Amino acid sequence: MGQIKVTKCPIEGLYVIEPTVHGDARGYFVETYNQKDMEEAGLNMKFVQDNQSSSTKGVLRGLHFQKEFPQGKLVRVVNGTVFDVAVDLRSDSKTYGKWYGVELSAENKKQFYISEGFAHGFLVLSDIAEFCYKCTDFYHPGDEGGLAWNDPAIGIEWPDLTGEYKGSASGNGYALKDGTKLKLSEKDQLWAALKDTFKF
Repeated sequence: MGQIKVTKCPIEGLYVIEPTVHGDARGYFVETYNQKDMEEAGLNMKFVQDNQSSSTKGVLRGLHFQKEFPQGKLVRVVNGTVFDVAVDLRSDSKTYGKWYGVELSAENKKQFYISEGFAHGFLVLSDIAEFCYKCTDFYHPGDEGGLAWNDPAIGIEWPDLTGEYKGSASGNGYALKDGTKLKLSEKDQLWAALKDTFKF
């Protein structure tokens, strides 16, 4: 133990993980995942799939989940900066509908573990961001669910983002403070608000 620092977030089931970085004049070395260290910290999840995506500034991906095959996700950024968010969709949770966000970057090397039962998404704050994550279940086509990223009932405070909610998840009229327009997939602009979405 001692290679990672694990911080419990205010919402049960969310953890920020900070690995030990070994740096010198040549650069650095870091263990991005060590099962033994995670288990010693009380995190016993098993991962079955690794994913990586690249996105440009102003891209917002989310908020996503799988319904019948929920995934726990260990997420990190290897290039650039994102604001990463999880929303509690567990119907029996005292924090149902609450959100928590953390900035993940290539510089801070923080990781965010999101247990099963949450919707997940992120906003790209840098020119480009490469985003990596490990999943506790496989991707199942047809099992996708989503939640409106801008639902005022949740009230996520996306950094540097300006715009006015107009009753849907549409990105029209939203932009970062530097003028970069918000970029969403067609699917992510159609998700319903919390009151009309799936509960675990």
